[in-house]
Amino acid sequence: MSQLNVQIPDSLYKNLQRLAEQDGISIDQFIATAVAEKIAALTTETYLEDLAKRGSREKYEAVLAKVPDVEPESYDQLPSN
Repeated sequence: MSQLNVQIPDSLYKNLQRLAEQDGISIDQFIATAVAEKIAALTTETYLEDLAKRGSREKYEAVLAKVPDVEPESYDQLPSN
């Protein structure tokens, strides 16, 4: 496991302590989880952008054309305003 020393403002550290305590975890665990969540968000965004680049409007429209044009069941309709 790697070790990282980070300086943060006192106010941020107090919030960090409070939130970690509320979650019943250590500050180290809280920070590791926060970093993991941020990495997941950023890598997911990149993954979806790459996936979108491989998409094709023509293929999308071809698949969409196969969907029957029928009204949804009453329980599945949006309420009218």
